[in-house]
Amino acid sequence: MSKPDDLLVDVAALVEAGQSNQMSLTVVTGGAVITGRLAPEAVWRQRVSEVLTDSDRLAEFSAVFDAPSKKDEPPAYLHFHVARILQGTVGIPETGGMYRVAIEDISAWTVGDFSYSDH
Repeated sequence: MSKPDDLLVDVAALVEAGQSNQMSLTVVTGGAVITGRLAPEAVWRQRVSEVLTDSDRLAEFSAVFDAPSKKDEPPAYLHFHVARILQGTVGIPETGGMYRVAIEDISAWTVGDFSYSDH
């Protein structure tokens, strides 16, 4: 999108203001479909930092995510957790991942997350 969708920006702002991680969303960006729950940036950063801290090879990068976020007004990014990239009938990764997506790069979106099944 050349201009971010105002409605999507409002959803992101509510997630940030409420510090809630219960809003499920599915977006299309760069041809990929990402589905999952939104998290406030601070919560997302903390979780990424924890994952990196627990890694023998990547622990040194955790400090980057510990730094306070530069507040964008309005939000410029969506922060997904427990999210999957949908590919055919599977979600990658199966257990969900952490994704940061620029709102201006989203070409389509819907409320809710998509499930997938082998049946």
